[in-house]
Amino acid sequence: MDINLTLIGQTIAMIVFVWFCVKFICAEADEIVNDARKQATSILDQAHARANEIVSEGKSDGVKERERQITAAKAEIEQEINKAREELRGQVSAIAIASAEKILKREIDDKAHEDILGKLAQEL
Repeated sequence: MDINLTLIGQTIAMIVFVWFCVKFICAEADEIVNDARKQATSILDQAHARANEIVSEGKSDGVKERERQITAAKAEIEQEINKAREELRGQVSAIAIASAEKILKREIDDKAHEDILGKLAQEL
């Protein structure tokens, strides 16, 4: 194989082509990779910020739900207390009537009984 001017020309053309590719195409690829890294970092920062925001919202929602449940529990306790008071008033009235009947040694009619119970309940 003889080395002639064509082979030397092709070699020079190949060297210029490789230099061009390295100089411009690889440099552009590096810029694209760097831009992609910057975008990925930005996306990760946004994701972390959103995650922190979601955690904060969850905490505030939890506090609101806790307060709502406490309020509901207090209302239920108040209702139970009132119910127990009414039952206790009824029982005290019944005991008072029974005691009065024993003291008086006679039976009180139903209407009088209801009137007395109503008055006692109002007094209590």
